[in-house]
Amino acid sequence: MSVQVPVTAATSAAIEELREREDDVDALMLAEVVSADPLMALQVFREVSRNRPPSRATDAETVLAGILLTGIGPFFRIFGPQPQVERILLSDSAALAGFCEVASRAKRAARFALGFAVHRADPDAGVLHEAALLHDFTEMLLWIYASDQMKLISSMQLSNASLRSADVQARVLGTSIEEIQRRLVEQWGLPEVLFRLNVPGEYKQAAAQTVQLAIRLSRHTARGWFDAAIPDDIREIAHLLNLGEGPTLNLVRELDER
Repeated sequence: MSVQVPVTAATSAAIEELREREDDVDALMLAEVVSADPLMALQVFREVSRNRPPSRATDAETVLAGILLTGIGPFFRIFGPQPQVERILLSDSAALAGFCEVASRAKRAARFALGFAVHRADPDAGVLHEAALLHDFTEMLLWIYASDQMKLISSMQLSNASLRSADVQARVLGTSIEEIQRRLVEQWGLPEVLFRLNVPGEYKQAAAQTVQLAIRLSRHTARGWFDAAIPDDIREIAHLLNLGEGPTLNLVRELDER
């Protein structure tokens, strides 16, 4: 499936700024920009998979690893001036708002996952960050390229909160967003671990719980800290981090403010 993956205007501008001083740019500087945008991170993983030689047995599971495999010079040659979400959705403010809400949620989930992983001294903290960051990439793409359907799904769920998301999606899209994403992950050869980590019930280990709890907390706090499910999230995160619930709440609020 050939899909143009745009990025935010801020990401596009940041890449162009780095391009102008390519000789001074290192992989860490570039990874910081790429990792701040879920769809730019997605582009890097797609490109690395597309050009993966048969001799390389493992996937690049972090943005930094992908950039190191690509190289700084080749990165700027491969990724020219980027298409921008804001320009594509210039005449559709509702779709842009929908996209921004999902993208913001993804970035907050990634920040939570990284913070939890660092607290646990998990050596794969970068992988967990990326897994949370990419969890909703298909939903972002649908807000860009199927905005009418996404607006209908949103409207249906707002009018009847008891409707299951997968059922509404199947009625409007013919399948679930999760199934569309599964097919894209397979077709684009994206690192499976990034998506298996965030499937509830798929894993029991602390790494998977880190990603899943980060995603849940980001969803439940997307519009404020008043959702009835938040105390349960804090309780489970406290258990994961081996902290009291009070210190855990302070930690997640601190992570959210960064």
